[in-house]
Parts: sequence; C-alpha cells; structure tokens
Amino acid sequence: MIFKVPSHQNHSDSVVVNPRTWKSIPVKNCYFANSIIFSLQIFLGALAFSFFAKGFSGSYMKSMSSQIERRFEISSSIVGIIDGSFEIGNLMIMVLVSYLGPRVHRPKIIAVGCLIMSAGAFLSVMPQFLMGRYNYERITVSVDNSSKSVSACSPTSSEDCEKTTNSYLWLFVLVGNLLRGIGEAPIMPLGVSYIDDFSKEENSASSGMFGPTLGFLLGSFCASLWVDVGAVDVDAISINPKDSRWVGAWWLGLLICGTVNFIASLPFWFLPYSLPKEGENENLKISHLSVQGDHCKIDTPAQPQLKFSEAAKDFLPALRKLFGNPVFVVFIFLTILQYNSLVGIITYEPKFMEQQFNVSVAKAIFLIGVILLPVTILGMFLGGFLIKKFKLHITEMTKFACVTFIVAYLLNLLYFACSCEALQVAGLTAPYSGKHIYMASCNAECNCKVDQWDPVCGDNGITYMTACFAGCKSSSGTGRNMVFHNCSCVQGQGLGLGNSSAVLGQCQRESCTKVFPYFLALQTACAFFLALGGTPTYMIMFRSVSPDLKSFAVGIETLGGRVLGGLPAPIYFGALIDKTCLKWGTKSCGGSGSCRVYDTKEFRNVYLGLIAGLRAGCCLLYLVLSVLIMKRFKPDGKEMTDIKNAERSASKELDTANKREILPGSRTSEESEETYM
Repeated sequence: MIFKVPSHQNHSDSVVVNPRTWKSIPVKNCYFANSIIFSLQIFLGALAFSFFAKGFSGSYMKSMSSQIERRFEISSSIVGIIDGSFEIGNLMIMVLVSYLGPRVHRPKIIAVGCLIMSAGAFLSVMPQFLMGRYNYERITVSVDNSSKSVSACSPTSSEDCEKTTNSYLWLFVLVGNLLRGIGEAPIMPLGVSYIDDFSKEENSASSGMFGPTLGFLLGSFCASLWVDVGAVDVDAISINPKDSRWVGAWWLGLLICGTVNFIASLPFWFLPYSLPKEGENENLKISHLSVQGDHCKIDTPAQPQLKFSEAAKDFLPALRKLFGNPVFVVFIFLTILQYNSLVGIITYEPKFMEQQFNVSVAKAIFLIGVILLPVTILGMFLGGFLIKKFKLHITEMTKFACVTFIVAYLLNLLYFACSCEALQVAGLTAPYSGKHIYMASCNAECNCKVDQWDPVCGDNGITYMTACFAGCKSSSGTGRNMVFHNCSCVQGQGLGLGNSSAVLGQCQRESCTKVFPYFLALQTACAFFLALGGTPTYMIMFRSVSPDLKSFAVGIETLGGRVLGGLPAPIYFGALIDKTCLKWGTKSCGGSGSCRVYDTKEFRNVYLGLIAGLRAGCCLLYLVLSVLIMKRFKPDGKEMTDIKNAERSASKELDTANKREILPGSRTSEESEETYM
C-alpha cells in the first residue's frame, strides 16, 4: 500500500510513502500511515473475535434446549418459542442497521451490539439465582432402624408445595435470547461493509467457524454437570445424565458466553468512524491528508446524509424487479424450506439422539460439535474449492448443487432404517397382564400415585414408573445404589412371581446403543453432501440478479428465511414432538411439567418425517431451478457470454458466500458484475 503525501514546500508535489519501511517520509514523527494499518488490523481482529463470540453463544444456547425445558418444566413448543425469540430480536433491527450502513459510526454500533448480547446472556442466567435449588421429581420410602425401607408401597412425595412464580421465570431466558438477537444484528452487515469500504476482501475475518464448535463442546461439558454444582453433594443424587429428569449446569455456560461477548465489545470503542481505503494494487492517494508542523492530520470524510425519500421511491420498483425474476423466486422458496429443516435439526437433534439411541444429551451435543459441525465446514470449503478449481458457471453449479442435494436426501431416507426397540414401560408401552393399565392386581394394595415418575428397572427388562408400580415391598442401599426387593409385578426369567428385584433408573436398551454408530456415520455423510452443495446454491442467487440488486436480494433472502423458517420451525417441530409424549412430569404444586417418556416410534416418524417432507420439497424446487436456469442460460446465449466475462469477479463472491455459510446469519453486499436479467 502506497501513500502520497503533499510536501511542505509545494502542495502540488507529493512524497511516495512505502508503509513497510516508511523511509521516504520527510516529515518527522508522522505516525498517520502507521495508525491506518494498525486501526484496520485491530478492526479485523476485533471483528473476527465478535464472529467467534456470536457463534459461540448461539450454538451454546441451541445445545441447552433440553436442559432449559427440564429446569423450567416446560414443553418443547415453549422451548421453540424461546428459541424463536432470537430471530424476532434479530429481525427487529436487521433491516434498519443494514440500511443505515456507512451513515453511522459502525465500530461503536458493533460495540453496543456486543454489549447487548452480553446483557442478554447475563439476563438469561437470573432464574438460576431466583428459583433456588432444583428438586427433581422423586418419591421417598420409609426406613426402619436397620436402614432397610419397610415398603415402597404408599410412597410420599419428596417435595413440598410452595406457591411461587417459578413457572414463569423462563420469560427471563426468552427476553435474554431476544436481546441476543438484537445485539447480533449489527455485527455482520456493519462489520462486512466496513471491511468492504476500507480493506481488501481477503482480509475479512474467518475465525467465526470455530465459535459454534466450541459452543457445542462447552454445552456438552455443562450438560454433564449437575445444575446446582458446588451447592449440593452430587453423590447423593439418585439420577444420572441419561435420566429424563437430569438438568445440567445450563447457566454456567451463559456466564462464560456473556463474558466473551463483553470482551468482544471493548476494541470497537477505540476505532475511528472511517479509514482511507486500501487500493487494488496497494496504491492509495490520500487527498485529505495535510501536514502541520511535524504531525500528520487527516480530514475525516463528512458523514453522508440520509435520503429516505429516495430509498422509499426506489423500493417498490426494485422489489418488483426481484420478484419478476423466476429464478430468484424459486430460490427464495428453496431457502425457506432449507431454513425450516436446518433449524429444526439444530434445535432438536440432541433430544432425538437421547430418546432414540439411549445416549445422554451431553454425549449427543459433544458428537455434534466434534463430528457434524467440522464435517459441514469441510463440505462448504470443498464446494467452494471445486467451483474455483473447475471454474463452474451457473448451469454447472446448479447441476452440482442439485445432484449433491438429491444424494443427501436419499441418505436422509435411510435414517428410517436406523430404528431400535422402544422403551418398555409398564402401563404405557408394555402391558400388565395383557392390558395397558397403570394399576394391576400385583400393585393394587400399594395406593400408587399415577402422576409420579421415579422409574425403576425390573429384572425382566421392563421399566416401571415408580417402585410402587412394580409392587416392591422393601429396598436396600441409598442414592443411585438403591435396590428394591420383593417386587410383585416383576417376573424375572427363571424367577417366581414376587421374588424379583428392581434398580433405580430406566432400563438400558443395548440394541439402540449398537445401532447408534451407524446412524451417526449416515448423518455425517448426509451433512457433508448437504454442505458440499451449499456454496454453489448460494452463488446461484448472485449470478441471477442484476448487480445493483444483489444487496437487496440478500436482504430479502435473509428476511424470508428467518421469518418463514428460523422463527416458526422450532415452534411447530416442538409442538409435534410434544404430541408423541406418553408421560408428562408433574410439578410440585400440580400441573404438567416437561415430558418424561416419548413414544420413540412416533417420535422418530414425526421428526424424521418432517425433515424428509421439507427436503422432498427442496428436491422438487432444485429440479425446477435447474430447468429455469438451463432455459435462461443457453450455451450460445448472451447471458452465458456475460458469465465467462465475469469469471474474475466471481472469485470475490465465492469467498463471501463461504463466509456466509460458515458464520450463521451472515449476509454481505456484492459489487462485482455478474449475469442478470
């Protein structure tokens, strides 16, 4: 990068400045050029860390959905509303900050956004300190002097009813997530536009890819810790992380996320409103640079005036032009369906793995973070590399994206083959004496309460809702080591009626554990092929709209995807999953809590069926998109010639598309000339 600085003696002359050596500067103590490069480097580093921070906190919140559901005893549909509040907050100001762009002090607005994200994370933690310790649903049995319980029949609840407002404290998490969405909105549009104005494209930050991965790893760690870690004796807890009542230390990670977001805001406060732009050939003339004495001085460009009337006047014609483009319209519908399936998977995949394959939520989150996310990132980079390597034009990219998605869809259908045995729960999925009833002759004298859930596993491999429903007459041991004896409803192999025992916890499904590695391998392959076609799919939009509408097209695509995909998907996914619940938990003062047992077969059909249905629609739209592009971009047509003339500028768009895929929610404006209607 070269600077031309006016000399003292003759203002028509200039002195060439090499920023690598600064040897040709005739002015003593001139630090201006150094400060330009330093400020730009600081901004790039700060923006990279802010990308990391938002990806880190966003993926952590996604990973904690099940923990929040259990801690507040709420349904999956309410968890979906909490998750969707982030999109609401983001959309509230996304359009505003995208429009204002260079008209505001972008570094400081980004700093404010990071602080708001930090405040949202800290606000979400508040219920942990207002609710008191977590008392999971369980029963107690009377104990005699020999430390053996007299009977597990006629149990009493271990919790005292205290009328509080705890049931509504999940609103803190909702509002906190809303603030996170508001705070994240300015980071991508203002950060990328600042880079685009004052730096080369290749200087853009790309470290945000590590944020989601580390967020899931932190989520896995926190989910394995007891919610009140440090305040209770963990050895006295009678449940383990595989239990549906287990709640991890969801709040601990939010404290870390809030701190990281706060740190991310600090550098932006010290950055200038604007900087001189780096030239394409590392040459730059600073017309506003003057020398006073021994110091350099720059006249900051005047802040541009807002022209709302002109923007409003051009809005409707631009909108009509975009939606008059059939390729763009099909692309928008394709984006909406892909958003729906992707958001549903990210939100409920840990729950699905837990219920279907008998793995803990902590393990499921860990596997997503260390296997699925890195494979997805690899697929996106490889897709971009192939486009550059073989210089694919729009028709070839469309074929490539269509084929990779169809392959991924076929792999997706194989998910249905990865089934395993359902959890056998007496009275729910397994009968008492041939009947699906809670009470039977073997436990009729026990006066069991049907609203309780403290499962035990009998010698016969069947789970009972409580030891009372198993008809157990005595027990030995304490905590997780408690064993119930003389269980009249349990018929163990080779044992007579009334001589069987049961242990605390649900029965383990060994066959499900064996099937899980095959499911994980299949899911990894599916994620790779989806990501492989992700970059060329996004490039189709840039190649099919006019250059002056590219930024607007990105905004419409973002708005449509989030309003019709990111917002409703977790809600209706959660509502349909709730329909498969067989046994709801009960709060200490009555009322329904979170789900304890799902019909695993129905859960699988609903969850995988939704994903398969949405992706079937995507396959159809990919075929329609391919036909439209084949007709529009004929080999000998004018538009195909324009594509070949624009291959150099396509490289810049490809890099931007890669960043968009890696950094959730990222959208950028494009300036390169490409093919359009």
